[in-house]
Amino acid sequence: MKQCTHADALPHPEPPPLTETCPECLADGTHPVQLRLCLTCGHVGCCDSSPGRHATRHHEDTDHPVMRTFEPGEAWRWCFVDHVLVAPATTRDPDGSTV
Repeated sequence: MKQCTHADALPHPEPPPLTETCPECLADGTHPVQLRLCLTCGHVGCCDSSPGRHATRHHEDTDHPVMRTFEPGEAWRWCFVDHVLVAPATTRDPDGSTV
């Protein structure tokens, strides 16, 4: 099974969201569908079901590889580069070792 080759390079802890919704949708006057959080920088963008596809566009503009759902009750993550679901984040000790 193919695995994400980028997850280990993600910041720990994950970055906080920069906004609570998709700012590009707000600027465009559209309603965001299913928000996504960039796990490199904290950008919040809408999913590919939204007209702007801003989470994907953010990846294309920045090469930030992994996002997670920003929807309540969901916890999945996706790697744009490897096109795979990413295993849940592991907990790390303060020294950086995986617990």
